[in-house]
Formats: sequence, C-alpha cells, structure tokens
Amino acid sequence: MTFESQVSEYISTEGLLHKSAPVVVALSGGADSVALLAVLSRLGYDCRAAHCNFHLRGEESMRDMRHASYVSEKLGVDIYIRDFDVPARMKETGESVEMACRSLRYKWFDELLDRDGAQATAVGHHREDRAETFMLNLLRGTGIAGLTSMRPRSGQVVRPLLQTSRQQIEDYVAALGLGFVTDSSNASDAHRRNRLRNSIFPLVEEQFPCAADAILRTMTNLEKMEAIYREAVDERLRPFVSDGSIDLVGLGKQPYADTLLFEYLKGRNFNYTQVCNMLDSASSSGKCFYSTDGRTVAELSRGSLSLSDAGRVQTADSVYFVNPLHDILSPVHIMVSRADVASFRAEGLGPAVAYFDAAALDGDADWQLRHIRRGDRMVPFGSSKSKLISDIFANARYSADQKRRAWLLTRNGEIVWAVGLRNSAAFAVGPGTKSFVRLELKD
Repeated sequence: MTFESQVSEYISTEGLLHKSAPVVVALSGGADSVALLAVLSRLGYDCRAAHCNFHLRGEESMRDMRHASYVSEKLGVDIYIRDFDVPARMKETGESVEMACRSLRYKWFDELLDRDGAQATAVGHHREDRAETFMLNLLRGTGIAGLTSMRPRSGQVVRPLLQTSRQQIEDYVAALGLGFVTDSSNASDAHRRNRLRNSIFPLVEEQFPCAADAILRTMTNLEKMEAIYREAVDERLRPFVSDGSIDLVGLGKQPYADTLLFEYLKGRNFNYTQVCNMLDSASSSGKCFYSTDGRTVAELSRGSLSLSDAGRVQTADSVYFVNPLHDILSPVHIMVSRADVASFRAEGLGPAVAYFDAAALDGDADWQLRHIRRGDRMVPFGSSKSKLISDIFANARYSADQKRRAWLLTRNGEIVWAVGLRNSAAFAVGPGTKSFVRLELKD
C-alpha cells in the first residue's frame, strides 16, 4: 500500500475529512507538516496552509517561514502567515513558552476555521508522536483517557497521519522533492519530550524493536476499555445526579466516590484536589469552587453540589477554592507568573502587585479566596507584629462597603494577601529566595 492510499484509507475509516469544505493545514515546514499538506492536496482536499512565526529562533524562524511559503507555492496551495509576540503572551498570562505558543497557535487556527468556513484543522502528528505521548502521560501519572494518548480527532483538530511512521513521512517528502526544515531545538534535551525522543525511546526500541507497534495496540485496547469504563461511571453516577445538581452526601457514601465525582467534573475543568475538598465539605453550605479556567462555579448547599456559569453575584460568606499557581479568573481576576529571582524587578510594585517566595508557597495546600472574618490577622510585609485585618483596612481608609467586598487569599487558613492592599511577611521574597511568584490584581 502506498503512503497516499494508506492516509486516504485512514481518513475514510475514521471519518476525519470530506471534500465539500476547506481544511486548514498547520504547516511548520518540518517533514510531518510538509507531508501532510502534500498528501491532502494530492488526494484532492481543498487545503489552506497556516504558518505560525513565533520569532523565537532568529534566522531559523525566518528560514522555516520561507520554506513553508516555498512548499505551498510548489503545491499550488494558498498560505496564511501570522507573526506572534510570544513574550507578550507569557507576560500577560504567566504561561510557559510552550503553552503560550500552543494557545496562540490554536486560537488563530480557530479564527481561520470561522473565516473560511473550514471543516477542521489538520496537524501532522504521526505514530511515534502518539507513542511518545503515551509514555509521557504514563510517567506523569494518568488514567485511562490519558493513556489513550492522541486521538484521530479532538474537537476540530484532526490527525490524518497517526498510523504512519516518521520514516514513511520522510521518504514521502523526499520522493516528492519538497524538502523540509529541522528545528535545531529538537536536539536539545531541555524538554521532557525531547529527552524521551532522543535518549530514552531509542534505548527502548533497541531492546524491544516493536515497542511502538505494541504501544499502539495497547492504546487501541485502552480506547475500547475506556468506552466500557465511561458506561460504568455514568451508571454509578445516575442515582445521584438530578437537574444539574449532585447529591454529594449520598455519593460520598459510595465506593470510589472521589473517582466518580472527578470523572463527572473534569470536563468542566475541576481538578482532583478540588474534588476531594468538595467531598470533605459535603455537609457544608455556601462554599464555592471555581474551575481552573474560571468559567464554572460549583456551590455547596445542604449536601448538594450545583454547577453554574461563573460571574454571578458573590455572597458575603462565600468561600472560593482556587489554584494560585495559575491565573485566577473568578471571583476576581488575578494574573499569576513565576520566575527565577535573577529576573526580579521592582517595577510594578504597588498595592495591586504582590511578590512571594515560591518555595514558601509550594507543596500541597488548600487555597481559598474569602471575605474578612472576625479576628482575622496577619503580619504584613515590612512589619514584625501581627495586625488585625480590620485595622489594616481602617488604615487604608476603606469604607464599610470596601471592607465587605475585599478579598483575602489564604493558604491552609493562613492569610497570604489582603488582595490589592498588603501581603504577608511570612511568604515574602527574601535573601534566600531562589524563585518567586508574582500576583497582580487586574481591573
């Protein structure tokens, strides 16, 4: 079977694409993306190439752009090129380089889909990419869904090359005389995937020559098992779910309640730690948990957990469980970034910005945003004495309404920051600080 017939059969079997609407093809200029654009265009699909220039590798980035343009022209495919300011994105969101690039890339792809009425974005992931993702997820710790790794389709993203090997791809590109570029950073072991690809996986394949094929068979089996698992989870949950609310007290009495609740909520971006906190607080009322993306709030009331869109009016006694290692979007917007102390700068200091020693904040902890309670105290940065939060508010000339609406960020019950006003000395950046966390209250 030829490379093109193999890809065509896979597209048909998985129902990935049709020829009645355009498809956006992510084109980096590397072998995978060049092969993808070539095979789809030669199979008769209406392709639109999309190249992202992140300007992170100097002349190499410009070389990649030129080659992407060359390939598109040779194949007779229109190409869209977008320049991105990655450092600005990282400063705005606190994301890593990799996450910032991914966010920018897929946001633009979605815009292209809407503009051109395209059916999907096609990306060039292949068999070895899938095996590597399986290994990475296994080493990180994951469930069945994580071990199934890359799927042929994820929303509007399709992967037509998942059953082809890296060698097949390179041979195909060579046969067409298109050439491809290589990202020099792929040779660096600074990133975990690169270490796995360059050092670990070759050793595995040396001892187990069919390792990649075995992993792919395992993933296929796991996909079938996951379908059965999902049915079992849904069946176990059904008695406790009614009209969008969950009987948390009743569910908490069941075996594996944490797993069942996590499976129910993970699609709304709640994490496992939050799930455990919910079950521990099942008999409480008024406690709220915000999803990690800030879009959904889960509220406890008389043993039931209800979900609603974020942005509702908060009550004075509400408690919000948050993760300050990521941006907090609700009930207030707090941008979070982390860096080595060598990059510490004094600019931006003010009541809306707080710096903390990252080591002091690390570890498993219960983080909350809440309003003031009688007797709340902390040692403010720059002071050696504990002060009542009410006195700190009074010194700041807060009105009664401002005091009621002010937020306190706590870690395991200890006040870390009177948000937008004063931070605690207990977690402050000091002479021994190696890295810091920066929190900034946004309007």
